[in-house]
Amino acid sequence: MIESIGVEGMIQTSHRTLARGTPVKPSRFARQSPAKKLNRYSRVIVSMAEKPHRTIADVIFGYLEKRMSATSLSVKTMLGLGKVKLTVFESGEFSDFIWRTMFAKTLPASDFSLIASSNQRICSTPWHLMHMAGLNSLSVSSTPKYPKLNTTGADVFIAQTPYPANVGKDTAMVVRYHDAIPVFMPHTIPDKSLHQATHFYALMNNVKAGAWFACVSEATRQDLLRIFPEAESRAVTIHNMVSHHYFPEEGTADRVAGIIRARLHEGDAAKGVEVQPKFFSLREQESFYRRVLEQKPFRYLLIVSTVEPRKNHSRLLAAWEVLKADIDPDLRLVVVGGLGWDYAATIRGFRSWIDRGDLFMLNAVPAPDLRVLYKNATATICPSLGEGFDFSGVESMRSGGTVLASDIAVHREVYDNAAEYFDPYSTASLVGALKKTVYAADAAEVRARLVSHGLEVSSRYLPERILPTWDAFLARVADERARSTRSQRVPVANAPVTVLPNGRAAG
Repeated sequence: MIESIGVEGMIQTSHRTLARGTPVKPSRFARQSPAKKLNRYSRVIVSMAEKPHRTIADVIFGYLEKRMSATSLSVKTMLGLGKVKLTVFESGEFSDFIWRTMFAKTLPASDFSLIASSNQRICSTPWHLMHMAGLNSLSVSSTPKYPKLNTTGADVFIAQTPYPANVGKDTAMVVRYHDAIPVFMPHTIPDKSLHQATHFYALMNNVKAGAWFACVSEATRQDLLRIFPEAESRAVTIHNMVSHHYFPEEGTADRVAGIIRARLHEGDAAKGVEVQPKFFSLREQESFYRRVLEQKPFRYLLIVSTVEPRKNHSRLLAAWEVLKADIDPDLRLVVVGGLGWDYAATIRGFRSWIDRGDLFMLNAVPAPDLRVLYKNATATICPSLGEGFDFSGVESMRSGGTVLASDIAVHREVYDNAAEYFDPYSTASLVGALKKTVYAADAAEVRARLVSHGLEVSSRYLPERILPTWDAFLARVADERARSTRSQRVPVANAPVTVLPNGRAAG
């Protein structure tokens, strides 16, 4: 959306090796026919889900490559020879794949022509392999060594997490830094040892290599500087942008019951996790949901987040149970989000209330439906113990909802005066905040004030407010990179910047 910047994407998976596209600089002696180029691009798409059709020679070579690639990359990286090539994927004939696979869930259809025709670079090497090359180098060095990514032709490379590679000398790296949770709260993350190590050592390497950091909040930036204060001059705060899907919409209360019924979470059958009541027949099931969802008024608290320890669902559950016992037995709880990790205790707490029809777990709720849930909730609760930004509160505010949030630095920064705050470690504090905003004599005035402030605060994160900051920042990064390499390029104000985003966050 920034006219001065030319953008290409980069597609890479965490574990799967992708088929190669066409060379960045094709040799005049190896020009391919249009048909062969299209076949190559088509095979890239197939390789994201399964292995493309191969000859016997391909199978043998692929097996040897898989067995040797991890060791080979690690050894080459330790010797300073580890290089990762990129190839080209021309998106013109594959716009449906680009759009629906990576962007359709979050962007409006009007952005189709802007996004779907942009070309991609293909990184066939999985990023997990690159991480392991860096970690393996610690066996011979106190600081990690990472492969070098061939970023020829790009002024700026934007990665969505600490990235396990170095970039070319003519390219500046920008890390979109979301949070330092793996460092400061490793007890709350999955695959704790590996996740913590890959985050920290890739971050260490990025800082050492002179990367820039665009942090999603000032709280996140301060966490980064607590770890690596030397990055201060290269770390800025650029808040996230709120989606166009969220805006105040009146007259939607009657849709809530239908949305809940249609979006009930199916659990995880592979792990034996059930999050809905058991029924003997479809008739019994429909009778149950008709009875519990058609009660008027249907009042509920809402939480939108993955079910995992850091999100603090158990605190909300405890406070809600107090309210039901002491004040409001008809108040429901609606939990929207996928199952993350270490969620067994939380689900056990939910089970009896799910069976009674007082608690509903939803998943895969599209944004227009989520907007309705935000708008009509008695309150949206954001009880997290740690966050980088926390979209749910901003989305609720943008939809005209009321927000109660844990009193942590990032919430105070992002939500400002548009939320009622509580101690995330105290059930009594959350109960008190709910009483103030829902049940007190002046609760209607309190809620109206929060909604009014919420519309103003959430407008800070609209694209038209955030994009100019990105434009100025990327211009500064590219200009300083050009100065440091004493390039003869045209000043960035008059020349496009090619930005290669990390494919992990392509959505």
